[in-house]
Amino acid sequence: MIGRIALGGGIATAATAGVGYAIARRLTAPVGPRTFDLTVRGVEHDDRGELIVLDRTEQTTAPGIYNLWFENGGWAQLSTEILDRGPSRVARRVTGTTSGFTPRASDCASWSGIYYATPADAGIHARYITIMTPAGRCPAWRIDGDPATWAIHIHGLGSTRAGALRGVLAAAELGYTSLVVSYRNTAEGPRVGTGRSTLGDTEKADVDEAIGYAVRRGAQRIVLFGWSMGAVVALQIANHPRHAGLIAALVLDSPVLNWTEVIKANCTGSGLPATVAHLAIPWLTVGPLARTVGLPGRISLHSFDWTARTEELTTPTLILHGTRDDSVPIQLSQALRDSRPDIVELETFDAGHTLCWNTDPDRWQEAVTAWLRARIPH
Repeated sequence: MIGRIALGGGIATAATAGVGYAIARRLTAPVGPRTFDLTVRGVEHDDRGELIVLDRTEQTTAPGIYNLWFENGGWAQLSTEILDRGPSRVARRVTGTTSGFTPRASDCASWSGIYYATPADAGIHARYITIMTPAGRCPAWRIDGDPATWAIHIHGLGSTRAGALRGVLAAAELGYTSLVVSYRNTAEGPRVGTGRSTLGDTEKADVDEAIGYAVRRGAQRIVLFGWSMGAVVALQIANHPRHAGLIAALVLDSPVLNWTEVIKANCTGSGLPATVAHLAIPWLTVGPLARTVGLPGRISLHSFDWTARTEELTTPTLILHGTRDDSVPIQLSQALRDSRPDIVELETFDAGHTLCWNTDPDRWQEAVTAWLRARIPH
């Protein structure tokens, strides 16, 4: 999940009786195409290279490093440098592009925190593998390292494996073997039923098969990296008795710890009262209503509420969360840290949802590697 969990402006005009249904439908909607809502206003050149001129927005003026994904298939990585181009525009310096790709004025693009498209873009050698899951064949990247210590990287709702490559850099520095996995009803995973997300409920079965893959190949300890909804999956897996003694640590970026509160935050961001979020809950948690939405059955949202299950946590957990996250409230992570300081640590960043790494990649990397070095035997 990159950016806000989009509930869509159409919900605001839905009839009151159907607003809960509309929210549930939008939240679990099958993955759609990327939206290319930025227009390149100009391309400049100086003795240091190329700059792209964009409209001035909260995104385009955000500190950090980002990527522009273009409608015509290319991408351009942008540096931290931001130059004024009048009251309504800024220029961002290009530090890398798809091989042979040249951005042009009037191109349409999409702003993203997904900085690397492939492991090779991050300077990492990976094998392309397939993991057989209950949903079918799920593609994954495998980056070889220590055969005894593995990291499994789980992306969020609406994202792709590429979004988790930011965490692979930390695991690679530590020498771990990494699996960057996909799961059902994503852009890369197999389609099941109506293609709707179950918010981490059925998806965990696919990621659990990656655990088995690692164990069969010598894994003695596993670190789970979970991004946004990927944290829902990671926490469920770590809490399963079958994996006692195997899951050594959790690294969670912008984790969803309570879906009801997350739905409230996204309702507010979409111009709706937070209270209407409660109208969506029955459509997700009551079997007949959930099937009307297009889900295979009810989602056990209460079992994902780690703000209420804090005493059940047994795995050392590092949380990285942005103070400007308006999609998954940082207060949830703060509450979990405050209730379990013995097992949970929290690093905060001046960043939006899943953009902590982008805001300060060096600090993110150092925080993760230092924390894991202190907990995982070498």
